[in-house]
Amino acid sequence: MAIATEDTSPLLPESSSVDENVEELHSKTSSRHLRDLHILSFTFLLIFLAYSAAQNLESSLNSDEDLGTTSLGILYLSFTVGSFIATPFVRRLGSKNSVILGTSGYWLFIASNLFPSWYTMVPASLYLGFTASIIWVGGGTYLTFAARSHAAECNLPEGKVLGNFNGEFWGMLASTQVIGNLLSLALLKTGTEGKGSGTTLLFIVFLGIMTLGTILAFFLDKQSGTKAGLTVQTSSGSHSSVGGLLKATFVPLLDKRMLLLIPLLVYSGLEQAFVWAEFTKYVVSPAIGVSGVGGAMAVFGVADAIFSLLAGRLTTGLLSITLIMSGGIIFQAIVLFRLWLNHSFGSGAVELINLLGMAAFWGLGDGVFNTQINALLGLLFPHDTEAAFSQLKIWQSGAIAVVFFVSPHITFVAMLATMAATLFIALVGFLIISLYLEKTVRQKSQL
Repeated sequence: MAIATEDTSPLLPESSSVDENVEELHSKTSSRHLRDLHILSFTFLLIFLAYSAAQNLESSLNSDEDLGTTSLGILYLSFTVGSFIATPFVRRLGSKNSVILGTSGYWLFIASNLFPSWYTMVPASLYLGFTASIIWVGGGTYLTFAARSHAAECNLPEGKVLGNFNGEFWGMLASTQVIGNLLSLALLKTGTEGKGSGTTLLFIVFLGIMTLGTILAFFLDKQSGTKAGLTVQTSSGSHSSVGGLLKATFVPLLDKRMLLLIPLLVYSGLEQAFVWAEFTKYVVSPAIGVSGVGGAMAVFGVADAIFSLLAGRLTTGLLSITLIMSGGIIFQAIVLFRLWLNHSFGSGAVELINLLGMAAFWGLGDGVFNTQINALLGLLFPHDTEAAFSQLKIWQSGAIAVVFFVSPHITFVAMLATMAATLFIALVGFLIISLYLEKTVRQKSQL
């Protein structure tokens, strides 16, 4: 060790130029990670701008024999199954290629809506379910790795950077509800409600927007597994076999932290399906008509986008995640209680404001769940990111599929009771894991 010190010490006076080069290199790498964040966010914005608006209209546009609702149920059932094998696919393909492949399913699904039938919608829904699991696990892994790399290279707190990155990403994604629904509202005016030239034009425009999103994904940098001292598991080694790769998906279930998070992951799926399938059908449509669904969902999207950005900015670590998540739970609990008291609204101005206020409150809660759950998974499972996000999508999409299949057979009040019970269990599990982690951190600091 002494020899190394003597050899390197004469170089110290001349190290200023080296330091400048290192700083320049760090600046370029950090700016690259921010660039990748912006590209990924805009890619998802363009893809889901079209898909989210189409999804909100499925039950109305393709109402014959419940084709639209059934297709969405099949889609999310396929999504759930696909999430079981998403981890090995993402590790084989890489997160960038997974995002690119994932966009193809959304393009095909929108194209099938130009010729809606059981022979076009069902196969497209099955394929989209598989590619959706790939794009979400790949996108979540890419975003988390970019955030952690940026934090490591710039010596920034990892929790804060994860919050900021997730805030921008989910804020952009939530804005799809605004842009897409306003676009559908404008274009559908050129045709009759449900069918017509306006519908055809709408889906052609959606296909063009999605194509731009796919092209943009090619400009993402490939993430290597050793940048910034971070490790990402690859297809080599212990996970080289198919059985080993599939086993990797279930590794997080051996962790009690993931087991405690499962009710929260389930609820995050229920609350999304609730606003798509139940809130629009039983609350919005009876009050202001199907044509008003786009406007109500736009309000939901505005609140979702704003609070996603705000929640991301306020995230600094576990304590902030706990406080912000608790706030989101309270927002949605208020809406559930209000709807349990009375879910029928008239067409008056006061009742319309009340209805749109509930849509905004639900959007605030959704923004919290999206940003904080993803940031939390990034913090808790830094070395098993793909598997953690696979678990998120397994439970989330499974819950969504259940809502689409079960909702026609149960009352709205029964759905509210199910939501409330799941939310309570999710809150208890989340608080337990928060207290456990806080205790662990305190014990480590005392050593």
